[in-house]
Amino acid sequence: MENLPAIEGGKPVRKDFLVFGRPLLFREEIKEVLETLRSGWWGTGQKTKEFEKKFAKYTHSKYALALSSCTAATELALDILGIGPGDEVITTPLTFVSTANVILHRRATVKFADVDLNSWNIDSKQIEKAITKRTKAIIPVHLHGRPADLDAISKIAKVHKLFVIEDAAHAAEAWYHGKKIGSISDFTAFSFYATKNVATGEGGMLTTNNKQWFDTAAIRALHGLSADAWNRYSAHGFKPYEAVYPGYKINMTDIQASLGLPQLRNINKSAKTRIKVWQEYQKVFSKIDSLITPAPEEPNTVHARHLYALILKPEMFKIDRNRFVAALQEEGIGCGVHFTPVHLMEYYRKTFGYKLGDFPHAERIGLNIFSLPIYPTMNSQDINDVIEAVKKLIEYYRNNK
Repeated sequence: MENLPAIEGGKPVRKDFLVFGRPLLFREEIKEVLETLRSGWWGTGQKTKEFEKKFAKYTHSKYALALSSCTAATELALDILGIGPGDEVITTPLTFVSTANVILHRRATVKFADVDLNSWNIDSKQIEKAITKRTKAIIPVHLHGRPADLDAISKIAKVHKLFVIEDAAHAAEAWYHGKKIGSISDFTAFSFYATKNVATGEGGMLTTNNKQWFDTAAIRALHGLSADAWNRYSAHGFKPYEAVYPGYKINMTDIQASLGLPQLRNINKSAKTRIKVWQEYQKVFSKIDSLITPAPEEPNTVHARHLYALILKPEMFKIDRNRFVAALQEEGIGCGVHFTPVHLMEYYRKTFGYKLGDFPHAERIGLNIFSLPIYPTMNSQDINDVIEAVKKLIEYYRNNK
């Protein structure tokens, strides 16, 4: 049968596997990295400081600190804000597990609030229900690049005197009500993982408008050494330094920053191509009644379009999401799951007693969602192959009863 899925013994749509994510590599990156390698200064240095300044300018924030990951940035923010044992932090269950893990690293308590079925982001009404006397902070996640409802969240935070740390791992290009993501809340954490819109292999950035917090973060990110300790081996001569805090080792290197600088310069060019892929997907998949597609952008916001995800309507299929994803990969199409709800992960189930039904909206989305390739180097054939493969599987596995 021509339409028999490859996983069932049929012929795949593609012979060569289309990877889920591939960073856009310009000659500029190669040139910058080679310059850094030849300079002999590979650790944190002037390239990193330049990247911080340019990222702060791009996000309209006053200060930016380059770090080893978005995870490190979020935990550092919690540390700076004094979050610890006995405190509670509210976040969404529909996120990567690191968002919740860092709260536990601080020996604080994770409090999940369910998501909105339309935006897939944390529901501000559910945040209010989760607040107790112990609540100290909220971590909204801009899922897939869509800004969370920051006006409502900021209002709640102000009333209850809570901190807000935005998880903007997906949202480098996003805007919310005329303001750039990264310039709004107490802290914002960004990711430069290999599949992100700005990619340095591994890496992250923490932005804030508070100089005291920034200065403290810069010290704690590098062993807790006094200011400018990163520069102690430079031609400017040795400067005595002190360990003023038992800090972390989560700084970014100049090699990573050398990748990030040209990526940041070309971020708008990359965004245009991802928008094209997004529109091609949306044009086709929005017409298929067994799928839920991403909702339109909310007024006066800009979606970063980091991920394009679809949700299967489970009652309309003979198979579950995991089998569908496996079948799609057998067709030669890389795909992902963003995300299985955190509260249903083994550690969280066994440790805290979470179960199916605790957060029904997050479960409805997270147990049926899958993400398709969306990156700048995709060509028309790649896009058509993805669409053909998804339609082929829907036709075969759809429950026609």
